[in-house]
Amino acid sequence: IVLGAKLGQLGIGYTIVEKNKDVGGTWLENSYPGCGVDTPNHAYSLSFGQRYRWSRYFSLRDEIQDYLECCATEFGVRSHIRFQTTLTGAQWIESDHCWETELEGPDGKERFRSGYLVSAIGQFNQPRKPTIPGCETFQGEAFHSAHWPAELDLTNQRVSIIGTGASAMQIVPSIAKQVESLTIYQRTPQWVRPIPDYGELIPEGAQWLLEHLPYYVEWFRFTMFWRYGDGLLPYLRKDPDWPHPERALNRVNDRHRQEMVNFMSDQLKDHPDLAARSLPDYPAYGKRILLDNGWYRALTLPQVHLITDPIDQITESGILTTDNVHRSTDVLIYAIGFEMMQMASRLNIKGRGGVDLKDTWDGDNPTAYLGMTVPGYPNFFCLLGPNTGLGHGGSAMFQAECQTRYVTACLVRMIEENLASLEVRRDAHDNYVERVDKEHQQMIWSHPGMTTYYRNTRGRVVTVMPWRLVDYWEMTHEADLSCYHVEHRTRTTR
Repeated sequence: IVLGAKLGQLGIGYTIVEKNKDVGGTWLENSYPGCGVDTPNHAYSLSFGQRYRWSRYFSLRDEIQDYLECCATEFGVRSHIRFQTTLTGAQWIESDHCWETELEGPDGKERFRSGYLVSAIGQFNQPRKPTIPGCETFQGEAFHSAHWPAELDLTNQRVSIIGTGASAMQIVPSIAKQVESLTIYQRTPQWVRPIPDYGELIPEGAQWLLEHLPYYVEWFRFTMFWRYGDGLLPYLRKDPDWPHPERALNRVNDRHRQEMVNFMSDQLKDHPDLAARSLPDYPAYGKRILLDNGWYRALTLPQVHLITDPIDQITESGILTTDNVHRSTDVLIYAIGFEMMQMASRLNIKGRGGVDLKDTWDGDNPTAYLGMTVPGYPNFFCLLGPNTGLGHGGSAMFQAECQTRYVTACLVRMIEENLASLEVRRDAHDNYVERVDKEHQQMIWSHPGMTTYYRNTRGRVVTVMPWRLVDYWEMTHEADLSCYHVEHRTRTTR
């Protein structure tokens, strides 16, 4: 939506291929109970366009979806979208300096040519498939949290949910009081941050300030980015002199840990057994930090059961854990996350010489200069690609704006200078990736002894970036074409 809006302003023609029936992406697809942002929505919104009157500081899914639909309409993007159409492959055509894509839509298959190709599929749109033995034998209702059935009624049902990540933490408090029983299967406990105003409506006085006081909304948006983003990042760096690296990275990180331990202890003060099973053994912020929306209170309900014994197998009627206890269930929910590592490589994109991007990225090791451009793939850009996620807090909206500015700057230069192709130099790419990896070695996400979707199978952090938001804004503010091989329509410059 952001890229389409800016291309429209520049008068550059574009076509968006969208597999769903409407805009929204992950917010269209995920409709489970309690679904919403864990980023303040004044930061999880664009810096341009009409101001949206958010009802809450942390909005639920329907309001975010409505905002995105409004943006697509306001910016004139809808008329450029081919809905229910899938890109099944793309090939760089060297002789014509263009991309030829294979599309499959309501009218069948076709080939489509364009001067440039942009992947904007994000990192949270391919639900992870369960691999637990016996999962195909279960006879009840089973589904991934991203595929929540529209007419599902959980009243007086025995429900099991596998996973205790962000989705589960929103689902559990939302359904706990309507079910007969709710059994939660936890592999790893999560750090939970208390947010007093998480579910509160924005008071009318604050709404008046946001609507009528000049620059107040910009200031408020900036403070949200600082409080939930760049203000935290310095305290996620390893202090080599810190004496307790097993529990924290530094003194401030240890203080944050203790604050969350105190909150958990207070919430579970009458349930020491739950407190013991809910205490993580890795530093705070080592994994995606989660916000409390009644999670601990839900765990104390008599019909809610937290199971920490590993799952042995799924049977026709329930789940068997390794302690040889079988628990029957009517509904099985997989809150097991998404396939994060493939990114654009699952789109069957072939660059120079027909080399497939999945081979270039060696399966689960995606890399890109500034998270956007890859050697061997001219005129190709990734939005929210490798190492551009935000582990320390921030907003995908902010990243989309930074990257859109960079991509459009490249396109404008290419048009003005009559360039046929733009391909990042191998040395520029490798130097950038080396900087990213070196910085990550000093950050919390490379801490040993924990698993996280931020890291691939070889231990490298590939999804999140180590930079502050302001650093990445500066890196992407202007397009430096000296980092690229540029090919003119009449001659080649190396």
